Amino acid sequence: MHSEVGKAIKEMRNKKATGDDDVPGDVLKLFGESGLKIMKKLINTIYETGEWPKDFTEVTMIALKKKPQATKCSDHRTISLIAHTAKIVVKILRRRIEKKIEDVPGEDQFRFRRGKGTGNAKGC
Repeated sequence: MHSEVGKAIKEMRNKKATGDDDVPGDVLKLFGESGLKIMKKLINTIYETGEWPKDFTEVTMIALKKKPQATKCSDHRTISLIAHTAKIVVKILRRRIEKKIEDVPGEDQFRFRRGKGTGNAKGC
């Protein structure tokens, strides 16, 4: 699991804006063994209980203009500032869930598995 947390942290891009927690993602890359243990415990608790820390559920949305005279919603794009630790948790939980469900659909069940779209069907 430590390697799973470490891998997810290494995959983070550098110099990203902070979320509501004001913790830069680059700080997570400085975690030692004890920091990885804490993240592992946090992730396991969330996974087992289904309860997320309040800080992880808060998101700041910022609207940015695509055009100088933007007046409609379609003239804007948004960015979401989410705590980097929450992003790590989401990434790891998504991987765990995908592993669990990968074998559930049969080989002939298309559109429910990665790389198994209807265009990949043989003999149709």
